[in-house]
Amino acid sequence: MVLPSGLWRIALVLGYPAGYTNAGFVGFQSFDAKLWMLTLSVVSELVAVLTIGLVRPWGEVVPRWIPVLGGRTVRPLAAVVPAALGAVALTALWANVPWWWTYPHDDMTETGSLVVGILYQPLFLWGPLLAAVTVSYYRRHRPRRGGTDSE
Repeated sequence: MVLPSGLWRIALVLGYPAGYTNAGFVGFQSFDAKLWMLTLSVVSELVAVLTIGLVRPWGEVVPRWIPVLGGRTVRPLAAVVPAALGAVALTALWANVPWWWTYPHDDMTETGSLVVGILYQPLFLWGPLLAAVTVSYYRRHRPRRGGTDSE
């Protein structure tokens, strides 16, 4: 979900206007803007990779190579609470993405606006899909009350 927009931002960092007009691209040429876009891309990818822990064994037992915590069992709520909060935040953050083309983008070319809109559309699904994986993780790891394991 995150990779297309991240790659687009990295193109901007590398000096490619990536759909912006010459005047619109000026704001992306400063060191601070490039640092922000690169940081946003890398952090977004790292956060997205954390989601994999909700479906892989390292989401149940901390990998041994991690100092201090390695080998310890992950408490379900230690994974569920941040993931659920992240799902809510991401859903709110990207809720307007489907309406990208209804907003004016005077600093972009027509083709640029179309392509960027397409590249950002997967972000709309990031929050809801994280929520689904979080619910699944919780259901698999919640404490059982009474009854048997074979329900």
